[in-house]
This record gives sequence, structure tokens and C-alpha cells, in this order.
Amino acid sequence: MFAKSKSLPMKQKTDNKLPSLTRFKMHPTNLGLSLLLILVIIGFSIAMPGRFFSDATFMSVAFQLPELGLLTLAMFIPILSGGLNLCIIATANLTSLLMAWVFMTYLPADASMTMQAVWLTIALVGAMVLALVIGVLTGALVAYIGAHPILVTLATMTMVNGIGIYLSRGAALSGMPDIVRFIGAETVWGIPVPLIVFLATAVIISVFLERTRLGKYIYMSGSNINATHFSGVNTHRVLIAIYVLSSMLCVIAGLIMMARFNSARMGYGDSYLLLTVLAIILGGTDPFGGFGKVSGVVLSLIVLQVIATGLNLLNVSPHFSLAMWGAVLIVVLAVKFFRTRYLQRRASRRSAAKARASLL
Repeated sequence: MFAKSKSLPMKQKTDNKLPSLTRFKMHPTNLGLSLLLILVIIGFSIAMPGRFFSDATFMSVAFQLPELGLLTLAMFIPILSGGLNLCIIATANLTSLLMAWVFMTYLPADASMTMQAVWLTIALVGAMVLALVIGVLTGALVAYIGAHPILVTLATMTMVNGIGIYLSRGAALSGMPDIVRFIGAETVWGIPVPLIVFLATAVIISVFLERTRLGKYIYMSGSNINATHFSGVNTHRVLIAIYVLSSMLCVIAGLIMMARFNSARMGYGDSYLLLTVLAIILGGTDPFGGFGKVSGVVLSLIVLQVIATGLNLLNVSPHFSLAMWGAVLIVVLAVKFFRTRYLQRRASRRSAAKARASLL
């Protein structure tokens, strides 16, 4: 009896140490993406000695990544809930057109930086109100009508594109104020401002999804929306909140695109739609919802942007690159499908073996 009573605390102490040893292990997806990134950098460095591994390449990646990254985060939240938002690029362009119109109509040409900051805030508020309307409309159609998110967002994308092209006559609004150009082209402590905006947004979204009640509801909705509803969660409000958040992220993406191009126009970034889905799936997110991490998405974005920069330096045709991204997405989906099937079969074999062992 005495020996047993002394062995119990020792066992408990050992068990308590186990979480601390495993808490900081990197997720397998993140580990795989990190190794892939290292291999890609080594490969391009060998193919282009002295050209690829340089400050110029880093700055190119750092300036080009944020606009795609912000659009990917806007797509990530609906996919995490088991949905999709095809309207992200149209929303980003329409809100950037609104901000550009505010600058060109009301901001004096000789305005100080303080006055420009005030009008930038006003333009952002107006763009967020517009994004709120688009998000509520999209979410309400998905939640209350029950239409599939692909059909709903395809309809809202077509509508938003049509409104933007009609109001702008398909032209670009150019000539942004200095404060907008600063956001798109300047650095702080050697780090591009767009990259700072993207990383700060990614951290906020990660904390929101993992630490807030609504974030947990988004994961639950992606796992099983019916079970979430019967557990007492108002899934209609959750769905509306999902598409509102997605549209709000599009406002930030629209600001970064407008700042980088020094203009706003419907049609900017149309090729990003495929890349956002590819980055999310490559980052380990379940395409049916319920599982995914912002860290994996960010890592996959870095890998894709480094590959795109390397192919650009090798003078590979952008049309071939686009076809390659589509092929990569097909391969990733196929690998996920066969891996899931393999794990299911292995689990069934193990359960059958346990059942046979219990009978013996």
C-alpha cells in the first residue's frame, strides 16, 4: 500500500510534464511547408547564383505578398466555415474605387499629411460601410435562403463587378495622395509597410479565431453546422458575421492594392482568386471546413510568393505559371483525398483487429 501511494504522485508528475514537452512541437503541415520553403530557396539559388538570394528578392516578395495575403485571409474565414466567397476581389476593387473617389473629390491637392490622414480615415469608414452591406447581403442569402455559397457569392461578385464597372465606366481612378503612396511603397525600419499591415492583420485574425467565442463558432460551423445549431448557437448570425468579416478584410486588401498601383479599377487582381484557394488548401485547411490555422496559410503564401518571384526571375511566362498553379491545386486536393482514404481504411482495420482480439 505504501509503495503504491508513493508511485501515484510520481506518475502524476510525469504526466504533467508531458504537455510541456509537446506543447511547442511544430504542426506537421507547417513543418512540411518550412522544409519546402528551404528547398525552393536552395533550388532557385542554385539556378540563379547571386541573383535570387538577395535583398532585392526579399523586398520583391515582401511588397507583393501582402495584397494576395489579405485576400487569402478574406477567403480563409468562409472556407473555414465550410463555405466560399468568390466576391472577395470584386469587393476589394469596389471599396478601393470608393476610397479613390473620396480622395479625388474632396481632398485638396495641397492638403497636409494630417488632413490626408483624416480623409483616409473617412474613406476607410465609408469603404467599411459598403463592405458591411455586401457582407450582410451575402451572409443573409446563405443563412436564410439556404442557397449554396458558391451560387450566392457568384451572384454578388457579378453584381458588384457590374456596379463598379458602370460607375467607373471601366476606367481607373489614378493619382493617390502621398499618404496612400506611403502605405504602398515605403518601409519602416527596413520592413515594407504593406507587409507590416498584412502580418498585423494575420496575428489579429489568428487570435480572434482561436480565443474568441465567435471564432470557435466559426470552427464549429465548419465541422457540423447542424450540430452547432442544436447546441444553441444562432448559426444564421454566425454565417452573416463570417461574410461581414471576409468583406472587411477585402477593404484592407483594396487599400493595399490601391496604394501599390497608385490607382483603383475593377479588374485588378482577378488572377488572385485561384491562388487564394491554393494557399488555403496548401496551408492545411480542410476544404470542407472545420480545421485550419492562420500560421499554415501564411507559410503557404510565403512559399507560393517565393516560387512566383523565382519563376519571374527565370522569365517564365505568367500564363504558364497560372496553369501550373491550377495543376498544383489539383495535385494537393488529390493528395488530401487519398491520404484521408488511407487513414480511414487504416482506422477501420485497427478497429476490426481490436474487435477480433476482444473475441479471442
